Amino acid sequence: MQRTSTEGPDYFHKVVDCQWACPAHTPVPEYIRLIAEGRYSDAYMVNWKSNVFPGILGRTCDRPCEPACRRGRVEDEPVAICRLKRVAADNKEDITGRLPAPVAVSNGKRVALVGAGPASLTVARDLAPLGYELTLFDGEAKAGGMIRSQIPRFRLPEEVIDEEVGYVTGLGMDVRLGERVDSLKALLAEGYDAVFIGSGAPRGRDLDLPGRQEAAANIHIGIDWLSNVSFGHVDQIGRRVIVLGGGNTAMDCCRTSRRLGGQDVKVIVRSGFEEMKASPWEKEDALHEDIPILNYLVPKAFTHEGGKLTGVTFEKVRPEYDAKGRRSLVPSGEPDEHYACDDVLIAVGQENAFPWIERDIGLTFDAWGMPTVDPLTFQSTLANVFFGGDAAFGPKNIIWAVAHGHDAAISIDKLCKAEDLNDRPPPGTSMTSQKMGIHEWSYDNDPANDARYRVPLLDKGEALKDVRLEVELGFDRATAYRETQRCLNCDVQTVFAEAACIECDACVDICPTDCITFTENGDEADLRGRLKAPSLNLEQALFVSGDLPTGRVMVKDEDVCLHCGLCAERCPTGAWDMQKFLLEMTHAGGSCR
Repeated sequence: MQRTSTEGPDYFHKVVDCQWACPAHTPVPEYIRLIAEGRYSDAYMVNWKSNVFPGILGRTCDRPCEPACRRGRVEDEPVAICRLKRVAADNKEDITGRLPAPVAVSNGKRVALVGAGPASLTVARDLAPLGYELTLFDGEAKAGGMIRSQIPRFRLPEEVIDEEVGYVTGLGMDVRLGERVDSLKALLAEGYDAVFIGSGAPRGRDLDLPGRQEAAANIHIGIDWLSNVSFGHVDQIGRRVIVLGGGNTAMDCCRTSRRLGGQDVKVIVRSGFEEMKASPWEKEDALHEDIPILNYLVPKAFTHEGGKLTGVTFEKVRPEYDAKGRRSLVPSGEPDEHYACDDVLIAVGQENAFPWIERDIGLTFDAWGMPTVDPLTFQSTLANVFFGGDAAFGPKNIIWAVAHGHDAAISIDKLCKAEDLNDRPPPGTSMTSQKMGIHEWSYDNDPANDARYRVPLLDKGEALKDVRLEVELGFDRATAYRETQRCLNCDVQTVFAEAACIECDACVDICPTDCITFTENGDEADLRGRLKAPSLNLEQALFVSGDLPTGRVMVKDEDVCLHCGLCAERCPTGAWDMQKFLLEMTHAGGSCR
């Protein structure tokens, strides 16, 4: 293998698996260390720069960082990265003085933002400090988009939304709430230099089954129903409720139903339990609240009597796999099953709806009615119109909308400066030695052996009485500290200077995970099999040195390295050093604000 190149940011960034997996590339180990030091406001600001909504995401993020967490490779569960983000938000001091001040002088460029959800708010957060004149449109009375309308208050209190949305709108912009955009052509005629569309995926999918029209009064589209609950238009539901669908929206629907009078609430899904799209913790929360999840049942018809819903009939199916392992669901041959109910909530997916975008203005849509959007620049086929969030590529989580917003803001800024949109600014990076003495580091390099700490919950009996009472209580400071100690500090890199190495193998002897090997070089497949502990995770790169005096090379398996620093402590020549690698994504204007 060739010597590993560590000159650019890519190699070391990929070793920080949690940050690499986060769409917004939040410096996770950095803010966890700040929480451990009790520097909650500093930890909050690290998050605010990258993911904009730390308190919101600390409660609702889909957590792509956690499956990537290296802690999950040495024990069963990763660090509670998401809930530690909430710790920073809950314990921070007043940070308003640390936010950018509204710009007094405009740069002369006008940008319209359609939809006041997380994607548009991120664009606003990046462009407002650059002097852009921003106009934010939303048909609702309050900003926040799906954050406010579709996430139940027992998961996300309204005061958290108000606070963090307010940080953005307070940067200086024209916020036009209750003003729905009905024509993109008319909006463009107002002379905006750019338009960003972050209107989400506002239409829930329906099920056109026998009985749908006859029993319509008690059959509800899940996301619309959740919105009506959030805005106080709905405050009760029938005693027996069936929720159709296996995603996070279905979990929100069933848990909300339990709080609005549903005593017999079931989730019924066409797939298997493990294949459901809902996050594992969302399913766990539903089961904790005594909501059964029934699998491999496909709805066939809504039954009704005298115009009133009486239940749903299901066909029993089973999975069948072809020679290539592809799954299909086939009838099991068992009799149909009927479940009685008073109300049905349909949560089988969401769709985009763009009836307000004319088809004769230069925008191209695909066969599914989705706009053609460049995945790098988020530019549409109309040069000054950009899309982001669910409006661009379909429903995903808030953190994806934030990442889209950052990238779209870069593009809008470049468009307004007549620069090449494909020329993306590189991230800011730094490498700093953590050496304080021969055997002392500026970070805590003794990984805790503790299992993951559970976030305490409100008593179930009390929680189910109030749809606006937050269920998760969050970590207290002491528990949060203990959870931070589970972080392996993967951004503190083991840096190897081959010129100083005398091949004494002291580092090999002391390594607790056998991740260091001195051996003859070879191709990757051969080398992985000859390491002291065979390297099985092909997705994680090997760190390979250049040729050493004996002709051997040093190979370190990044997959199982604990970043404990024992190799650097033991090395008699200083060939190993522990250096903190920090990567900050560059936002619009070319800075890491």
